[in-house]
Amino acid sequence: MVRRLLLGLICLVLSLTMGLPVLVNYLSPVRIQERETRVRLYLHSTGRIIELPLEEYVTGVVAAEMPASFPLEALKAQAVAARTFIVHRLVAGGVINNDHPGADICDDHTHGQAWISRDEMRRRWGTLRYYEYYYKIKRAVDETRGLVITYKGQLIDPAYHASCGGRGTESASAVWAVDVPYLVGVPCPYDEDPEPVRTVSLPLARVDRALGVHLEALPVTAGGHGAGNVVEVLERTPTGRPKTVRIGEKKMTAVVVRDLLGLRSTDFTMQLKGDQVEITTRGYGHAVGMCQYGAKGLAEHGYTFDRILKHYYTGVEITRIN
Repeated sequence: MVRRLLLGLICLVLSLTMGLPVLVNYLSPVRIQERETRVRLYLHSTGRIIELPLEEYVTGVVAAEMPASFPLEALKAQAVAARTFIVHRLVAGGVINNDHPGADICDDHTHGQAWISRDEMRRRWGTLRYYEYYYKIKRAVDETRGLVITYKGQLIDPAYHASCGGRGTESASAVWAVDVPYLVGVPCPYDEDPEPVRTVSLPLARVDRALGVHLEALPVTAGGHGAGNVVEVLERTPTGRPKTVRIGEKKMTAVVVRDLLGLRSTDFTMQLKGDQVEITTRGYGHAVGMCQYGAKGLAEHGYTFDRILKHYYTGVEITRIN
């Protein structure tokens, strides 16, 4: 009996000793990979819906939304924001009036988030850069696996944009007239956008048609077919960007002007030069939430991904799902 008990005890110790690493691995957050949430993604290029694991989807979003040359901590911040976006959508049960029935999301950034496949990454970066950049992005995703952004226990809508142009970010209330407590304007001291100011020229007739105005009919003294500023800023945001403007005889929001003309940002000026409208913009995007070039600058100044996220999203926590 004693020998049998001793033998049983030895077997138990050995099994526990040998099984412990497996047990620890199973209990660790990495186990989410074995029962991974899957994302149904609509591809505009083929019109097909594919299904892929959550973390693989996040990798494709980071590759599409942020330059792979950015510091690792900035890429990690982007990974957590991208994961939060899709998980929030999945938890909510999808999108009302979905343009792509049967899909959770598509790969068009204007509908949510951009996404690219590994084949597209290879095409964009070339074979040599592909291996460097893909595994760098994969590391950013793997090292933040399962992490999302929450506010008072709820998943947030993690708005982000390319560049605030150094002005600082805007509050959601200033841009979309919706008060969101975690989307308030914050300073952005290290925006690394190498070319924040851009100028484009659009045909006067195109501007008139897109905005529903009649700048061609303006007298020369008012700028018609001469030169002069054709935008009157009626209201500005807290950071000084145009909020409400008058163009010709029409009053509209800067967001609407940006969307109708496809401008880089709502921070713009317009000059009429002959039959062309010269438009100068500062920054890139709506300026709400995380500034991606600002995240790059913060990472280069020693900020970790969680500090970057908590800088741009006020009062949030980084939470692990599952």
